[in-house]
Amino acid sequence: MPVILAIESSCDETSASVCVDGEILSNVIANQTIHEAYGGVVPELASRVHQQNIVPAVQQALLNAKVNKNDIDAVAFTRGPGLLGSLLVGVSFAKAFALAKNLPLIDINHMQAHILAHFIGDHKPTFPFLCLTVSGGHTQIVLVKDHFDMEIIGQTLDDAAGEAMDKTSKILGLPYPGGPLIDKHARSGNPDAYKFPEPQIPGYNFSFSGVKTAILYFIRDNVAKNPNFIQENLADICASVEKRIATILLNKLKRAAEEYGIKDIALAGGVSANTGLREGLTNLCADKGWNCFIPKFEYCTDNAAMIAIAGHYKYLKGEFVGQEVAPLARMPFG
Repeated sequence: MPVILAIESSCDETSASVCVDGEILSNVIANQTIHEAYGGVVPELASRVHQQNIVPAVQQALLNAKVNKNDIDAVAFTRGPGLLGSLLVGVSFAKAFALAKNLPLIDINHMQAHILAHFIGDHKPTFPFLCLTVSGGHTQIVLVKDHFDMEIIGQTLDDAAGEAMDKTSKILGLPYPGGPLIDKHARSGNPDAYKFPEPQIPGYNFSFSGVKTAILYFIRDNVAKNPNFIQENLADICASVEKRIATILLNKLKRAAEEYGIKDIALAGGVSANTGLREGLTNLCADKGWNCFIPKFEYCTDNAAMIAIAGHYKYLKGEFVGQEVAPLARMPFG
């Protein structure tokens, strides 16, 4: 029954988790509010706050799990991709903890961990399955053949879906983080109020730069006619934007599932917390008779539980790294 301590610090959440024999016993997430004043994550500030939060987060994770630090069998950590300064804090802590306790180290790819979050709990997909992974800087359709045998069959060529959401929120004058606010306002809006274009990109790849530009020009032109346009139509704008981004994602995913003949369909990443996208995938799977897998909200955004479950499967395979390991801002997926 391996006991894994996991650390996640790829962006602006400091998280620690304890996993015992594949069961998550704790998942502590310390959010950073300092970035709200700047309208986005400031890397230098993020790394400093990670330094303040990491020891309390680990201590709380151990307390919540009722696990003593001497019981830990290995330390898993996010090696990348992410902000280098933020990753450095988590990697350094993991290495120091492992060195002090003479424990093996397990390096985890952050994007693979988002997919492996589906193996937390009893409702697990079967191999092979397709996973639409949508986070702040990544949009991917991944063919998952085994826990660590994954192939990206489609990805964004420019902006990711999460970036399109964030940039739209800035255009609308919403405070950071804007994605959850677009989701909130969209719930009371008409998703068919305004039409935005769907990029015609070959294969399973995505592009959101054109959609973002279309939204910018749409807002600019309507505000020129009516200075109160955003305030008077905010809910409808948010609902229409959310629907277009969701349909771009789901149309590609639907075609990939049909062409690959796969019926287990999963959603992962921070943007998978979006209500419209979750409902859209649920409805699509119901219509097609597919099996739908969406993690709990707490496992959608950056969290250490997904690092812990990934670490659990790597531990069983005996895949460890040495103290010379270094963080990678751009970490290869495979």
